Amino acid sequence: MRRWDEVEAFVEVVRRGGFSAAAERLGVSVSHVSRGVSELERRLGLPLLHRTTRSVRLTEAGQAYYERCSRALDEFHAAEALLVQEQHEPRGTLRITCATTFGERFIAPLLNELLLRHPHLGLELTLTNEQVDVVGEGYDLAVRMGNLKAPSSLLARRLCDRREYVCASPEYLGRRGVPRTLEDLKQHDCLLGTHPIWTFSEGGKVREVRPEGRWRANSGAALLDAVRKGLGVARLPDYYVEEAIARGELVSLLERYRHPFTGVWLVYPAGRQRSHKLQLVCDFLVERFSDQPPWREHVPSR
Repeated sequence: MRRWDEVEAFVEVVRRGGFSAAAERLGVSVSHVSRGVSELERRLGLPLLHRTTRSVRLTEAGQAYYERCSRALDEFHAAEALLVQEQHEPRGTLRITCATTFGERFIAPLLNELLLRHPHLGLELTLTNEQVDVVGEGYDLAVRMGNLKAPSSLLARRLCDRREYVCASPEYLGRRGVPRTLEDLKQHDCLLGTHPIWTFSEGGKVREVRPEGRWRANSGAALLDAVRKGLGVARLPDYYVEEAIARGELVSLLERYRHPFTGVWLVYPAGRQRSHKLQLVCDFLVERFSDQPPWREHVPSR
């Protein structure tokens, strides 16, 4: 009999008032329970029970031991029950991080919808354009974009594709002309975001360009406003500009150099089993993005 089984047998004998009732509760033989309690006493080196033909009573040492073991056993069963319950109704708080605008527009509304369905599920959502240390800062899930370079401590699941557009307003292009090659970008005002390097594909190879310009910000919304107002050429992901391009408010440039689709990824710590609530959130997000990313639902036909 394992040590924990011996302890459980002892606690049940005390709670049920005898070996027979304890054996019935545990679904084992009376001799099995008796051997377990005897082995526990032998290992501890002192008696826990006074036995008579009619009753069992705790010794002084047995009383102290029972009080602690009884609480521990209750906690053990409560923990098991909680895990079983979570498989049917997830509970607890998930810590999730995502880029600010993408999170505000697409992730937060879906998570809010999910929480309405699961009232025992909690959420702590951090929206930041800084790449956080998922494991070190205790996050359950990160939504990341671009060409993923995840360390071995993280696992990733693809959420959807993402396109990057180089674009400008018709008014700007009317003043400065249309760039036809990557080298032409040197003659234009480039509006810079958080990524100092623009990645393209030329002749089947990756080509990186470090643009220059007098405007820089760490906000996609601010970058979109600047390019709309004709301040220069910008590189922005699809969810910022596809609607404006379809309406003719912006012009897509250098399309033959566009880098193949990058992705949006769900990233979570490796090395431990995913909880039911994390699995639920990942499955829900992937399902909602499966047909097409939500920003393309409202893009007018061109």
